Amino acid sequence: MSPLSNKVYRTLFLAQVISLLGTGLSTIALALLAFELAGNEAGKVLGIALALKMVAYVFVAPVIGAFADKFSRRKLLINLDLCRAVLILFLPFVNEIWQIYLIIFILNSFSAGFTPIFQATIPDILTDKGQYTRALSLSRLAYDLENLSSPIIAALLLTILSYNVLFVSNMIAFLISAILISSVKLPSPKLYARERGIWQNTSFGIRAYLKTPRLRGLLALSLAVASAGAMVIVNTVVFVRDQLSRSESDTALAYAAVGVGSIIVALLLPKLLERFTERFFMISGGFVLALSLLMGMNEPNFVYLLILWFCIGFGSSLILTPSGRLLLSSATEGGRPAIYAAQFALSHACWLFAYIFAGWVGFTFGLSAAFLLLFLVTVLSTLLALFTWPANDPKDIEHLHSYLCHSHLHITDEHHTHDHEGWEGPEPHEHAHVHEEQRHSHHYVIDIHHPRWPSN
Repeated sequence: MSPLSNKVYRTLFLAQVISLLGTGLSTIALALLAFELAGNEAGKVLGIALALKMVAYVFVAPVIGAFADKFSRRKLLINLDLCRAVLILFLPFVNEIWQIYLIIFILNSFSAGFTPIFQATIPDILTDKGQYTRALSLSRLAYDLENLSSPIIAALLLTILSYNVLFVSNMIAFLISAILISSVKLPSPKLYARERGIWQNTSFGIRAYLKTPRLRGLLALSLAVASAGAMVIVNTVVFVRDQLSRSESDTALAYAAVGVGSIIVALLLPKLLERFTERFFMISGGFVLALSLLMGMNEPNFVYLLILWFCIGFGSSLILTPSGRLLLSSATEGGRPAIYAAQFALSHACWLFAYIFAGWVGFTFGLSAAFLLLFLVTVLSTLLALFTWPANDPKDIEHLHSYLCHSHLHITDEHHTHDHEGWEGPEPHEHAHVHEEQRHSHHYVIDIHHPRWPSN
């Protein structure tokens, strides 16, 4: 049942791990480059760069996801990797701050296309739900281990080499990723009926996402994860170094506590998901995050802070690890890139808000106020998910189709069983056709034939 027994997935997972490690190293190098160019304003430069990264994720991902089904996934992923490799190599040569902003925005625009398509390809390779669940856990582990290992590797390299070597390492990582992807055959994009028009195609993923109750719940929980995560990322160094007067190594240890909590959940959750629903764990994760932030108002000592940060990693992983299963059950095969891109964009919109909010509140009103206000955002988000995502959430739903006459590219399936006269050509083909009114039951997702969620 291990997903690593599948050669194609094993190759893609290796590509993901190498790519993540390279990106982690270049993130550290970017901070050092910003300090070299901007001195004590490096934090401001990095903040703007991270904001541009999020803007690219929010606005570019839906556009690429909308048209991903029209191209070979393998070629698209390879080309996006190559573009990232070329761009990252420009960073060692920049001498103006605006050049950092431009490169970071374009680089992350390519990443905004790569990541959702990569994620949407995995369930086409691992068609067994148990294997796919384990793959989600492996992906979570990869992210957490990268967060722990990148600073260590970077520290070792920087003892003997310039930080520019970290950018070169990332370039090499992207090239290796492209080579690994080119060595396997990926499933072809599935035919997917869509409305005509650029706006309709571009906005389809977001619209379908927001019309699906379980995904609205996921979005609310994504805001909870971002709120707690932003408190950790933005304010840990202030709390540990300034308020607690601890060392830089203690700061790293605090960040590591989050990763340890997340890793434990990623290891345990696949087995537990065989007995309990995703909703149970994900809602529970939201309340764990809220309680952790509430307890932080007591101005914890260092050991207490490590426990709270561990709980935040634990709660975040309870939400993030099963989220791919919700996306999988909320889209057809052809529609997955658009739905995964919508999650990528909307979740990063949550992070963009949370970064700004956590930093502003912590700087203006102090860390206790930041804990309180982020607790309120987190608990309200979790309650919203609790009431938005129904406890009874069947995949198969009985529903009524009204009379409809329209035209689009299609194949014969449960919604297209009409007679043909011969002139229509081989499938897939396009012609005007009629859907008579009918009531039936099947796995329900938002698409061109199901434009809204049934009310009963």
